[in-house]
Amino acid sequence: MIEVQHLAKSYGPTVALRDVSFKVDKGEVVGFLGPNAAGKTTTMRILTCYLPADSGRVSVAGYDVFEHPLEVRKQLGYLPENTPLYLDMGVIEYLHFVAEIRHIPNGKRQARIKEIVGICGLQSVVHKDIGELSKGFRQRVGLAQALIHDPEILILDEPTIGLDPIQIIEIRELIKRIGKEKTVILSSHILPEVSATCDRVIIINEGEIVGTGTPEELATKSKGGETIYATIRGPIDVIRKRLDEESDIKDFVEVGQEQENGHQFKIQSDVGVDIREKLFFLVANNGWSLIELRRETMNLEDVFKRLTIKEQT
Repeated sequence: MIEVQHLAKSYGPTVALRDVSFKVDKGEVVGFLGPNAAGKTTTMRILTCYLPADSGRVSVAGYDVFEHPLEVRKQLGYLPENTPLYLDMGVIEYLHFVAEIRHIPNGKRQARIKEIVGICGLQSVVHKDIGELSKGFRQRVGLAQALIHDPEILILDEPTIGLDPIQIIEIRELIKRIGKEKTVILSSHILPEVSATCDRVIIINEGEIVGTGTPEELATKSKGGETIYATIRGPIDVIRKRLDEESDIKDFVEVGQEQENGHQFKIQSDVGVDIREKLFFLVANNGWSLIELRRETMNLEDVFKRLTIKEQT
């Protein structure tokens, strides 16, 4: 649905994007992560035809954003960071206005507005002015305007910024429901939101893509392999010898002090190689006792820090 190739953008001497490339397939909900000034919003604006690029190619639903911007906009629903609302308009009045400029036929307009009010949970505020609404309900109205023409692709730039915890949960659940039917790119720096909502993550830093994959895949890649902790009760010299002979084990080290219940090892294998089953049978076949076997896990926050924060020298 979306293909970005070698995208570059500068603002005078400031480089915003450097050779950015990625793909988003139909039906995916993808989190686009990065620290402030990483290039997230610039990328979103180029995808939605609000900003030209200096070089590169972007295709949305088969249309080139630079050659066919009007066709691209028909395929997209866009919620920018600053929600595009007219505070002096009523909710229904505003949705009628958006439906009109989106060229929804008169005969279908009323039914579509009613449907989108239900999808976005706006029934209780339809007769209010937008200026009277809480920020959470304003975000819902913003999502309604992005969805009203039933686009295949939804692009959301910081959709929960400034919301309280209850409002964040409400908007997150709404996005998850929408994501079952739409292709969604969600730009955010709120990592729990992305973990709870997205199938895959793209991380950008200083205008460059530094990681892409599921949170689990990124964790494994950023560690340089799989890490397993095993506590084994048995003759230590023989255990070390057998671990050293195992071809799938890249490295191992004893951690902590020898305890009554066994010896704890930190064992590393290559990316994508899960050695837990082999370790189980290694212990069983040698008549040792396996006290503990666990895989080291990194959350998205750990991965994000590792990929975007440079070590101080």
